[in-house]
Amino acid sequence: MTGYRQILALPGMAPLFAVSFLARTAITADAMALTMYVVLDLDLGYAAAGGVAAALTAGLAVGGPLLGRVIDRRGARGVLLGTAGAQAVFWLGVPVLPYAALPAAAFGAGLLMVPAQSVTRQAITAATGAGQRRAAFVLESVQGELSYLVGPAAVVAGAAAWSPGVVAWAVGALIVAGGAGLAVLDPPLRTPEEEGAPARRKWLDARMVAVLVMALGANTLLGGVDIAVVAALEEAGQVSWAAGVVVVLGVTSVGGGLTYGALDRPLPTWVLLGALGLVTMPVGLAHGWPWLAVAAVGTGLLTAPTMSAVADAVSRLAPAGARGAATGLQSAALSAGFTLGAPLAGAVIDVTAPAGGFAAAGLAGLAAAVIGWLLPRLRGCCRTPVVRAERGRRGGRCVLSACAVPGHVAEPPVLGRRAARVRAGRRGADGGSATASEHGKGDAARRPPRTVPVTQPYTRQPSCRAR
Repeated sequence: MTGYRQILALPGMAPLFAVSFLARTAITADAMALTMYVVLDLDLGYAAAGGVAAALTAGLAVGGPLLGRVIDRRGARGVLLGTAGAQAVFWLGVPVLPYAALPAAAFGAGLLMVPAQSVTRQAITAATGAGQRRAAFVLESVQGELSYLVGPAAVVAGAAAWSPGVVAWAVGALIVAGGAGLAVLDPPLRTPEEEGAPARRKWLDARMVAVLVMALGANTLLGGVDIAVVAALEEAGQVSWAAGVVVVLGVTSVGGGLTYGALDRPLPTWVLLGALGLVTMPVGLAHGWPWLAVAAVGTGLLTAPTMSAVADAVSRLAPAGARGAATGLQSAALSAGFTLGAPLAGAVIDVTAPAGGFAAAGLAGLAAAVIGWLLPRLRGCCRTPVVRAERGRRGGRCVLSACAVPGHVAEPPVLGRRAARVRAGRRGADGGSATASEHGKGDAARRPPRTVPVTQPYTRQPSCRAR
């Protein structure tokens, strides 16, 4: 826990987490507040409420990258104040708007949602060093888990005690207060030496796309688990215990995140997401709420570590001048995942059983992990080597694996005697050649490794792996 205390002791970090938690708790409750208002005050069905919530989510997915680009160019304070004002107008108008106008208004509100999550992640990246960043993003993921535990539950309790319209006003007031508070703090989003806005093609490469796919898959899994929990308990006649299972998921996620942040070495993102998918698939085999809660512990333990690994990977791959756009794309991928997860699991549940919903959610996460592992390799190691190598007699891995990086020159690779059959480069117009004997015998077989000259700049690139 010492590392977490050190992070919170950094200048401005504790107030940032506090104000951000206020804003994110209200933002996670906005869809539930609109649902309660449409169902209870307007006396319409859940399909009508789902249409408003879907419009809000669609606006979030579209607006995240756009607001991120504006932050990169203009700074955060103006965007925070502008979006806080837009939220004030929307939430003040919710109780007086007819239903026909609500979906369009909700889309606009999502489009101009206070970018609390994006600003917090950029500020963490700017304020922490490489050794502290993983633990800082774990705290940010834990903050997100706590906001999901508190926000929707508070809205449901408030709607039962007071009018849903009053609850909607309260949610809007908290969103506005959080945006204004972040604008007052105005945390630095880059260090003084980090300047310039690079072209998107220079950072939105296969590695970044792989991380975004894994963000999409992780939230697709979590959205599917939410609906599958309700379906499983409804089938067992214990739907009133759904909130208890969700609390178990949240608490175990917090514990798993804090434990992961204290580890000495991180795990690749695709490993965490793949493990999350594998432990989620059999959860539906449990019957009754106590066993379902126990079966869901593995899913909870891996949720916060996976989400923090995604955020950490985005922060490392995005240059300083494009952090806003990158975190906006990350937020869009997360929103799209939640949007896809519930219908995907619901469709499978309708055809099969509640256990199928868990299996579908887990498979979605596992598929995203495989894509996240495979995508950088299709464009990187072993597929575009500057030094080409033949496979050995046993059909093993590539002997050489080098990814080309324009403008970067590194030491050439070293070939051992197992690479005696490697033929790298040929004598040509550039005058470079590299050959190795195919039949080394006697003393030749015991020669020390030879250095193969390379005529093009290349480097072994550890970041070929999506972490």
